[in-house]
Amino acid sequence: MHQHIENLFRRFKGQVVNIKTVSGGLYEGKITEITNDYVCLSEADGADVYLLFHAIESMMSRAGSSR
Repeated sequence: MHQHIENLFRRFKGQVVNIKTVSGGLYEGKITEITNDYVCLSEADGADVYLLFHAIESMMSRAGSSR
């Protein structure tokens, strides 16, 4: 199952996305790194956020957005 999620994030690598976690956290950033367990977002303030795939509820692409 995680392979499908990993492939989805690889398709959007380098793009700005919004991610909602199952705990209710909301994150926005550019996808910078993807492994078979997590995705890394670089936020506008320069902070990196690492999110495990099983903690992600939904993702929305911010197509056309760039920083």
